[in-house]
Amino acid sequence: MSRIIAVNSNCYHGFSIEEAIAGIRAAGFRYIELTATKGWTEHVFPDQSFERLLAVKDMLEEAGLIPFSMSGHCNLMDTERIGDFIKNIRLAAFFGCEYIVSSIGEAHLKDNVVADNETVARHVADLVPYLEKYNLKLVLETHGKEHGKGSVLAEIVRLVGSDRVKVNYDTANVVFYGDVDPCEDLKDCIDDVAYVHLKDKGGEKNVWDFPAVGKGWIDFPKFFAQLKEAGNESPFSIEIEFTAAGPKDVDEVNKAVMDSAQYLIAQGFAL
Repeated sequence: MSRIIAVNSNCYHGFSIEEAIAGIRAAGFRYIELTATKGWTEHVFPDQSFERLLAVKDMLEEAGLIPFSMSGHCNLMDTERIGDFIKNIRLAAFFGCEYIVSSIGEAHLKDNVVADNETVARHVADLVPYLEKYNLKLVLETHGKEHGKGSVLAEIVRLVGSDRVKVNYDTANVVFYGDVDPCEDLKDCIDDVAYVHLKDKGGEKNVWDFPAVGKGWIDFPKFFAQLKEAGNESPFSIEIEFTAAGPKDVDEVNKAVMDSAQYLIAQGFAL
């Protein structure tokens, strides 16, 4: 099976981009999702110097890693944060990315009333001109109690009505936040999915436990079969977030990335 298979640099949360690049490349991957999430993982970020950003770009090229996407999460319902997200769009374009990933954020208006899907879609649609200008696709991640199901995000994407905006299906977030079986939920949104965060789930549904791909209980063979049957060739980006305690050191992250690679190869994928 041939498709883009990447590793999200957020797997190396708490570690440097240099360590992320080295570990991802050592595991045999050729693609990386760069993380630019304010206050969380700022492996690259708009406030970094041009010299620093060029250095990261050079490191990626030397490692043979293609930065095809960027995790640029902002609360897209917060008008005061939209400027930050537009900077992330421009940063993604600087690195030559094709995709930018974001969750919607909790969709509350100023009076704390939850916005309906039509209102959310209007907020997202306002970003389409920037996506067109910088030739990017925005993939909205299944995340949070309000948007933790693919079926909900698919409705928003359809309301936006642009090929520039699709669903990023996170296989473990739909369990943790949406309390659904990913293989069942996928049926209602598969035509709108254009990107997949491959994330496994360990422990109870509501426990923060996201091990290496293949080490949890998500039924990935069934999930892969559904995508294949639908002809859905969405890129995969591996995300490993461990337990609430986090990894003990970078070697544990490297092993989890390597274990994920070996699992996918055993499933018939080429890195």
